[in-house]
Amino acid sequence: MVSRRCFLETGALAATAASLAGRSVAAPSDRVRVGFIGVGNRGDQLLDAFARQADVEIAALCDVYEPYVRRDAAAIHPRYQAMGRVPRMRTSVPASVPREKDFRRLLDRKDVDAVCIATPDHWHAVQTVLSLEAGKDVYVEKPLTITLVEGRRMVEAQKRTGRVVQVGLNRRAAPVYQELAPLVRDGLVGKVTMARAYRVDNMHPRGIGREKPEDPPPGFDWDLWLGPRASRPHQYNIAPYRFRWWKDYSSQMGNWGVHYMDAIRWLIGERAPAAVSAHGGRYAVDDDRTIPDTMEVTFEMPGGALVVFGIYEAGGGSPIAGGEIELVGTKGTLVASERGWALRPSRPGQFQDWKALVEPREVTAASGEDSTERLVRNFVDCVKSRGTPWCPLEEGHRSTSFAHLANIALDTRTRLEWDAEKERAKGSPAANALLHYEYRKPWTLG
Repeated sequence: MVSRRCFLETGALAATAASLAGRSVAAPSDRVRVGFIGVGNRGDQLLDAFARQADVEIAALCDVYEPYVRRDAAAIHPRYQAMGRVPRMRTSVPASVPREKDFRRLLDRKDVDAVCIATPDHWHAVQTVLSLEAGKDVYVEKPLTITLVEGRRMVEAQKRTGRVVQVGLNRRAAPVYQELAPLVRDGLVGKVTMARAYRVDNMHPRGIGREKPEDPPPGFDWDLWLGPRASRPHQYNIAPYRFRWWKDYSSQMGNWGVHYMDAIRWLIGERAPAAVSAHGGRYAVDDDRTIPDTMEVTFEMPGGALVVFGIYEAGGGSPIAGGEIELVGTKGTLVASERGWALRPSRPGQFQDWKALVEPREVTAASGEDSTERLVRNFVDCVKSRGTPWCPLEEGHRSTSFAHLANIALDTRTRLEWDAEKERAKGSPAANALLHYEYRKPWTLG
């Protein structure tokens, strides 16, 4: 298991960060002053995790919905309450902590060392780049981006500014996966030829429902919520949480797929797929969604393996018994989750008579520590040390790219050949046209 908090970078990056004019680096004994951009469902959970760190100070809050930023649960609109996924507000925040609606005002504050970004996916790139340029270290939730181009621009901004960025892919902080990564690469299951994971959630028949455009509730700045995306009327089944089923703002491939694709590619030591194909559509759920309720994607890896991810939101069941990901190798099959892992030896195949090459094993996680809180702790430590966190920006970008490529393959109904160096689809202008979109003014990536 990886035991150290973070891996120290070369002195060059630390020197770059320290030399930036007007941008302070917290000393190891200092409290890290964190501003929170987006304090809805996931943002509220992260606020709790940061607040449990003794050396963290909640420096400012920002949200486009006034009851959220004011921490006034009673003022949350009843329709939002009925939909669920509203913040529980378990952490008490002093009234003296500044509140903002516009995140740019939070970034102007000199008493904020780092920011935690937990806004909808279409906001992550703009807010991260502007935060880096404002001299802030950044913890940004997954999926990192809504387009593939955004991720590369974020990586470039980090290199330019020398700040610390952690991406909220929490399995990077899970002891089980930290233990497994070197074991799998050292041949625990032999040559891995197939890996798979699924998201199963039966939303039949009504899903996120059907709604007509309506005015937003009092205190909700809908135009600011839309940000760089095209203007459109407010609907109650888009915000605050159901944006996950609208392709302009998110996707279930991004919401869930990125978690598992990150874990799998980390374990097998791959950076990006060589080819991608996908199938699916809206088969059974009658709602306003603009993404599939049923989808399966296959990634062909350059090292010689297929990675499969399925989204099934019109059925139930548990495709992988006892875990969340499965790796099939020449020696055995590994099933893993944050709770533990199990190894089963392969049986002799046709024309083969060899004995089992691995012994059956079952390992239960020794610690009940929350992986999100471990990832937050690692970020705070690296803010102080100027080290590289467990899930740095390049890693988050590469894992999120799997989601974008899956969605693009489905949209174009083609098998995409992917150039991981140039980050372009080979011979597919239609696919490359979907790598980014034109932002609504005044928003830019700098």
